[in-house]
Amino acid sequence: MEKIVSRCGYRCDLCLAFAPNAQTTDRRKRISDGWFKIFGFRIPEEEIACDGCKNDGNLIDTSCPVRPCVLSKGIDTCGTCPDFICDKLQSRMVDFERLVIERGPISEEDRELFVRPYESRQTLEELKEEDF
Repeated sequence: MEKIVSRCGYRCDLCLAFAPNAQTTDRRKRISDGWFKIFGFRIPEEEIACDGCKNDGNLIDTSCPVRPCVLSKGIDTCGTCPDFICDKLQSRMVDFERLVIERGPISEEDRELFVRPYESRQTLEELKEEDF
């Protein structure tokens, strides 16, 4: 699958909740359990299927403040915003080192599956560099 980047820089193509990746009950259960273990919240497995915020279909996070902000500015991602990094984006950014401090050790497998898709700072910085 090609690299698919959300409005806030999440990597949809790596996310197990992205609809093409969440086709089986086992996968949806795994992401529900993984999010609970790493982030402390649970979404019922039957509600896990996201089309990505660049589409108008199912969205996992309908209360995200980033998507409407990016759309209102007429830009593709926060990486091209002159206000990069604003409070809205900061509230959605995932920092692995901070997670380890807050939640304890995270295995490399769990990092790859449940953290890496949401570590958006580097992805957005790369997009910002490509834009200039």
